Amino acid sequence: MRFSVEVIGLLTCFLSQAIAAPGKRDLTSFTAAERAIALQGALNNIGPDGVKVPGAGAGFVVASPSKVNPDYFYTWTRDSALTLKMLIDEFIFGNTALQSYIDDYIHAQAKLQTVSNPSGTFLPAGLGLGEPKFQVDGTRFNGAWGRPQRDGPALRAIALMTYSNWLIKNGNSTAAKTIIWPIIANDLSYVGEYWNQTGFDLWEETLGSSYFTIQNQARALIEGAQLAHDLGVTCPGCVQAPEVLCFLQSFWNGEFIVSNINIDNGRTGIDGNSILGPIAIFDIDAYCDSPTMQPCHSNNLANFKVLIDTFRATYAINDGIPEGQGVAVGRYAEDVYMGGNPWYLITTAAAEFLYDAVAQWKARHVLIVDSTSLAFFQDIYPSVTVRQYNSGNANSPFAQIMDAVTAYADSFVAVAEKYIPSNGSLAEQFNRTTGVPLSANDLTWSYAAFVTMAQRRAGQYPASWGSRNAIAPPATCAGTSTTGVYVPAIAAGAPNVTSTCQVNVIFDVNATTYYGENLYVIGDTDDLGVWDVSNSLPMGAGGYTSERPLWSVSAYLNAGEEVNYKYVRQEDCNQPYIYETVNRTLTVPACGSAAITTNDAWDGPVGTSGNCGS
Repeated sequence: MRFSVEVIGLLTCFLSQAIAAPGKRDLTSFTAAERAIALQGALNNIGPDGVKVPGAGAGFVVASPSKVNPDYFYTWTRDSALTLKMLIDEFIFGNTALQSYIDDYIHAQAKLQTVSNPSGTFLPAGLGLGEPKFQVDGTRFNGAWGRPQRDGPALRAIALMTYSNWLIKNGNSTAAKTIIWPIIANDLSYVGEYWNQTGFDLWEETLGSSYFTIQNQARALIEGAQLAHDLGVTCPGCVQAPEVLCFLQSFWNGEFIVSNINIDNGRTGIDGNSILGPIAIFDIDAYCDSPTMQPCHSNNLANFKVLIDTFRATYAINDGIPEGQGVAVGRYAEDVYMGGNPWYLITTAAAEFLYDAVAQWKARHVLIVDSTSLAFFQDIYPSVTVRQYNSGNANSPFAQIMDAVTAYADSFVAVAEKYIPSNGSLAEQFNRTTGVPLSANDLTWSYAAFVTMAQRRAGQYPASWGSRNAIAPPATCAGTSTTGVYVPAIAAGAPNVTSTCQVNVIFDVNATTYYGENLYVIGDTDDLGVWDVSNSLPMGAGGYTSERPLWSVSAYLNAGEEVNYKYVRQEDCNQPYIYETVNRTLTVPACGSAAITTNDAWDGPVGTSGNCGS
């Protein structure tokens, strides 16, 4: 493990304190000890030397060592980027032992951008950048999944821009420009081109428009425009930032943030997504009324109360905890995954959100309570009124409110402490009734989230990313986009991939399926797996309805070629695949042609569930 002797010594000290005096530490001692454990926990899941993830390639962040119930032994673009953003901040805060992890990540991501996958290819249109996860050695994952997911490119760009700004500040603009910017440029091209198209949210369940995704896309484009200026390069997609900010305002319904819109999934929209977004785009220098929707924004504060009160009434372990006190927090009230439980990373995110807001008010020396945010403050400071509070002495109302919000934040950390095992390990969830850890063990995102919360509690804030430089959103939104420019980041280690002229082919087939059954399209070309079902294209059911059982997948195929193909059903319970009995043929149009769509209906035997889960 590449880790300094000093840090290992510090970790050992914290661990000995944790073991020697369980339940006797104050919250500051607990947070410091767990921060060290969490940092090491994240590093244990990063290849090539991570002790929990043998076989992972250099620079690849594995979501969890868990391989069964659930199998998280993959590298997710989103989780990886959030983890590296944490590590880059830790590095900038002084932990220089982490630089080798950052370098490995840069090289790994340059290569990963070019890997063809079920979301598409890198060239000509960057579609493959929307693929959510890969095998831990960086090869494609070919299973059915919620794809595309459009938050990954924005988050990866944000992490790498943070590091690039540090390089520039420390006299190494050349590395930022020649090695890292080409990776960032590809991701920003993707954001500028596809921000106005739906995708799956960070929970990988809902196909629509996600607050978390749009918020991070806005930050990426705003920050990208400034970095491009500093490096003397261009960022065509960055001109979309005002439109993305305009769309971001539409998630507010007057009472709370509807975390997923352009979808009817039967949920209220009250979702932990809405606090994870603001902490990811936190800017210590931001104004609280910024359209980037910072933690201290009145709408986000009102939403925070609605979200927390929802979970206060959802989980048995929160019974009896009054308003104004922290509770265990999960994804959304309707959640049924693993039984629908609190998540460690969302519970600590609630604390981080509040620490962020306090830092922003203190940095501005002013707090404005309006009718939107009033109910949030009444829970923790009953005498609050709608007015402006200016900073003053330690007994001023401003200072008292800051203390009250900080104590509120601490109460969420205390909830996490209560349900974190004595060895400090962090799973994905903890049981809603008993508090026992469950789901994936040693979840990297849980560890990263604890560290970022601990940074804020300790008064460590990343440098401003330039939220004040954002061009104001227009009065009327327009769903414009910019055609991306995609070039392999060769200087960072990407292969020099090229592309023949290709045309977008959308395979649509009507096929009634049961829950747990999946569809693939297979054919005689490389893009369709050359009749090898393990390399065929998994299809998505995002448009499936009882009226039209539509399965669909978009692919770029070589212009002018004749393609033989058919559809395949993947059965549950390890039953054999079922192939269509018909062989289909299409001719891809000439170079420069518009996309074409098939209009097929399943032709062949159908399957039935093996009921292995019952």
